[in-house]
Amino acid sequence: MSLRIEGLRAGYGEIPVLHDVNLEVREGEVVALLGRNGAGKTTLIKAVMGMVRVFSGSVAYRGRELIHLPLFRRAQLGLGYVPDDRRIFPELTVRENLLVAQRPGRWNLEQIYRLLPRLKEIEHRKGGLLSGGEQQMLTIARTLMTNPQLLLLDEPTEGLAPLVVEEIARLVLELKGEGLPILLAEQNLKFTGQVADRAYVLETGEVRLEGEMEDLLHREEVAALLAL
Repeated sequence: MSLRIEGLRAGYGEIPVLHDVNLEVREGEVVALLGRNGAGKTTLIKAVMGMVRVFSGSVAYRGRELIHLPLFRRAQLGLGYVPDDRRIFPELTVRENLLVAQRPGRWNLEQIYRLLPRLKEIEHRKGGLLSGGEQQMLTIARTLMTNPQLLLLDEPTEGLAPLVVEEIARLVLELKGEGLPILLAEQNLKFTGQVADRAYVLETGEVRLEGEMEDLLHREEVAALLAL
């Protein structure tokens, strides 16, 4: 088991957002968190990374409890976080954004440029001058340069054109083929249907539905919970 969450209550300040959440990510699979804005998807991702307050419950990575570890220790253990607001360095070039995150392991500049040749083409362009799609590719690539063993993707397709969404889907599938487990927060049901093995559907901080992605795609309750 890559990630196991049990009985998780987490939130901000004194206000819990997540209520008794249970979730698993197995090695080599892509698991989607589905839900509308405000359902708790981002809070759950941040709880795994140690960025919000946990009131109770367990977050275990490869059998090790994370609850009392700071964010940097979780990153050192192999968690890689791709935030929904990207947070690239606008005054650094693409190449510099990548190199600043580099750690020893599978992923290096050569491998990143093989996976995402567009980044090679624009490697000397500053991050602040990139399109939204290019910034998203760079954000994912920068996280890969840390050589994570579990990838946490928060709303990677939000606001992107359909062609860019297809490129993100290709990227996620290639990473899945490499055996990298991924926890993916998304609202785009078509996209998650392409890439995810299983999914959990959140509403007001609780898991309302869970199951194989192929089955959930055909359930009317899922569309209703996503307000599609």
